[in-house]
Amino acid sequence: MTEPSNNLVARPADLAAYIDHTLLKPDCHRSEVEILCEEAVAHHFAAVCVLPCWVQLAARKTAASAVATGTVIGFPLGAAVSGIKVREAQQALADGASELDMVLNISALKSGQEDLVAEDIRGVVEIARPAGALVKVILETCLLTDEEKVRACRLAEQAGAHFVKTSTGFSRGGATVEDVRLMRASVSAAVQVKASGGIRTFNQALAMVEAGATRLGTSAGVALVTG
Repeated sequence: MTEPSNNLVARPADLAAYIDHTLLKPDCHRSEVEILCEEAVAHHFAAVCVLPCWVQLAARKTAASAVATGTVIGFPLGAAVSGIKVREAQQALADGASELDMVLNISALKSGQEDLVAEDIRGVVEIARPAGALVKVILETCLLTDEEKVRACRLAEQAGAHFVKTSTGFSRGGATVEDVRLMRASVSAAVQVKASGGIRTFNQALAMVEAGATRLGTSAGVALVTG
């Protein structure tokens, strides 16, 4: 998996390779999803991230490009039982997704049930692996202590995840530079970091990249790359 190097962001347009162009509003319209995909293709973004019901549409709209189709699993609470997350992942892959952003079981983590947290992630990873799909584990950092963030990162890596991700964008807060830096320090070089939630300006995006993020989940992708 080739990801952009952090020293390549000198101007807004350089952010394109980092961006997961995202639309996860519950009231989004089909036409908005189509526009999202067209923008992602036009600006050469890394991926689009859409609701599961729009994966087939997004996969068709981006098929002739290098833009990946991503979706969310166990979203936004992470509280579904593992079998449901696995079934969601199976359906998403069958519909054309190649990147799965799953919410970890936050309640289990806080309850000290590390085996459950790891197995929850591993179930999705094992479904994704034969398809060559990436799994990004959303920690929802605004709900965790620093110690819990470190534990979650390490469990995600042990379970085979490709990324750890800060936030859903649907809780009390989004990405912070401090959290990205902590997450980067908590996993090996084999695992990457995605910052998501509240990234609206070039300076915010650049700060996330400098802290160690190699993906940026944002609905403001066009504004970011056009300055």
